[in-house]
Amino acid sequence: MHRPDDVPALADLIPRYITPGRRYLRLGGGLLRSDVTDRAAFLRELAEVARQITDTELQVLLDDGGWRERTTAAWFIAVAGRSRFRDKLGSLLLASEGPRAGRAYCMALTRLGTEADAAHLIAYLDRYLLRPDLDYDQSEALGALLCLDKALGTGHATRFVEPGGLWWQFCAALPAGSWVPSPQGAQWSISQMCAVARESAHAGPSDDRH
Repeated sequence: MHRPDDVPALADLIPRYITPGRRYLRLGGGLLRSDVTDRAAFLRELAEVARQITDTELQVLLDDGGWRERTTAAWFIAVAGRSRFRDKLGSLLLASEGPRAGRAYCMALTRLGTEADAAHLIAYLDRYLLRPDLDYDQSEALGALLCLDKALGTGHATRFVEPGGLWWQFCAALPAGSWVPSPQGAQWSISQMCAVARESAHAGPSDDRH
């Protein structure tokens, strides 16, 4: 498909947004540790880049990138609150085209924080809790939905975690020896990632581009 000349190439965006300071590797669990020496500086830089990157550049990262590019883009969206990418994140989560990025999609949807974001998580859970052979991001999606329920005062996750619900059916159908976090553990993990994104957003100016 022909693209307009003003659409940047993925290869030009990677050294600008993905690899500096090994950014793509640091987004997630590593930043949950408060004793990381350059944590504050990293979060300030993340906020600045999240503000500066254009919607067109984000679209290229999400459309053409692998898990590194898509994970980083999801964090930029979460930090800057660019809610116009809600449906794109939801479609990528539901498609489950590759590993590792799903957790970032779930976190970003949680940060955007509306019923529309919850709907994407529900759609994912309705499909993939029936597919224990595709053990991807079910726990992250459930944790994200529980976070949104708490924030919005809703109970969307109830039917998944009630006795006999799809979450428990999914867990029971996994191969012997498989480990999944508890719903509370999954919720805590997503909430901590959201706290990091929120901290970054507060460390620099925001630029919500809907």
